Amino acid sequence: MRLVHLDLKGAAPRVSYLEQVFPLLSQLGANGVLIEYEDMFPFKGELEILRSPYAYSEEDIERIQQLAEQHKLEVVPLVQTFGHVEFILKHEKYQHLREVERFPNSFNPHIPDTLALLKSILSQVIEKHRRSTWIHIGADEVFHLGEGMDSKNWMSHNKGDVGTMYLKHIKEVLGFLTAQYWGLRVLMWDDMLRKIGVGALRVALVARACPAAVPFLTKYVESGFEAVWFASAFKGTTGPAQAWTPLSYHLKNHLSWLKVMQAVPRLAPLRLQGVVLTGWQRYDHYSVLCELLPVSIPSLAICLQTLVNGGFTEEAKRKVLDVLGLESVQLEQSTCEGRGAFPGVEIYHMVEQVNGHLKESILKALEEESAIKGWFSPYHRKRQFGNPRNMESFGSKVLKLHEDWESFVRDLRAQLERIYFPDTVEEWMEENVNPYLDQLRDLVRDYR
Repeated sequence: MRLVHLDLKGAAPRVSYLEQVFPLLSQLGANGVLIEYEDMFPFKGELEILRSPYAYSEEDIERIQQLAEQHKLEVVPLVQTFGHVEFILKHEKYQHLREVERFPNSFNPHIPDTLALLKSILSQVIEKHRRSTWIHIGADEVFHLGEGMDSKNWMSHNKGDVGTMYLKHIKEVLGFLTAQYWGLRVLMWDDMLRKIGVGALRVALVARACPAAVPFLTKYVESGFEAVWFASAFKGTTGPAQAWTPLSYHLKNHLSWLKVMQAVPRLAPLRLQGVVLTGWQRYDHYSVLCELLPVSIPSLAICLQTLVNGGFTEEAKRKVLDVLGLESVQLEQSTCEGRGAFPGVEIYHMVEQVNGHLKESILKALEEESAIKGWFSPYHRKRQFGNPRNMESFGSKVLKLHEDWESFVRDLRAQLERIYFPDTVEEWMEENVNPYLDQLRDLVRDYR
């Protein structure tokens, strides 16, 4: 299986955009999507407080699954069950379930309410995904586990460590899923398992229920795992505020995974079941947005085709260019030549402009223009005086630059609004455009 991860904890696309993206995924060699809804799921009843104001409706969730089915993509919902639960634990209502009172990252596994809450979250998500045969329970990066008082008490009374405590909670979650949803298969990330010894893993027998995404293969073989998945990345791993996707970096990541895949047959009876191409949209619920999906489609295409062809072969390259409507790809420069014909290509080109020219052109105008420095300094602007003769020498140039960028940004905003909800558009603009454009806006206001 080749699953493309849609991380909806930031910049969740409108369903109309997914209508364009799903056929593309399928064309490029994906056969599934791993959907991390977080606060975009239409939680009901007690859980309604978890919904974003822009959460998908129940009809949207149904539509997403119909689209997936139409394009032969298996839908795997992802529900975080241990760490990365800021969207839950930030609410006062659930604050008492934090492992460490100050931090909203991770659940306290010793409070019965934690499991009760997880059961209702999992039930609501699974009920709306009856066609899915898999569920992903997250379980990565459980920061500060073992630091809360309850955990310290538990460890001292049970002669246990953080690893056994981690496994105990995972077993409870798995116990609920296997009892309640017969035949549903479970995936989880494996970074927490890497720190746990073979003995403990064996005893927990998580192994039978739960393929992990792993490079530490021999250890998992000895622990009784029968199948593994790998997790690569096509975007969202090169910095929390990264706006432009580095192509060669992500291609190299996939070439490394291909080497690991070639080693798997030597580890029989272990078999490789699938690959998840992750595309993180935020590092966590509180961080800024990283690369938008349209910006990373060339990277996704390159990575998928590399997996399909066993390398970034001429054939893979040709397919990428054909499907995306591009003339060529410069891996080292992370650029693509040609107009492109993929969903969101307008945003791709416009973000390239913002990334490459906005800051540079504005700072150049403001900092290298000696007339501005000499006759229109912060001192002049604050006291509102100046010599019109000298001001006119830079005025028309600055006004033109301002008008050009304002008109460009209007177009960009219109394109973003077609794909994203208002909160995403606002956030992206405030992070990537306004810090520079506002300086120019202020200068123009003072000049006038």
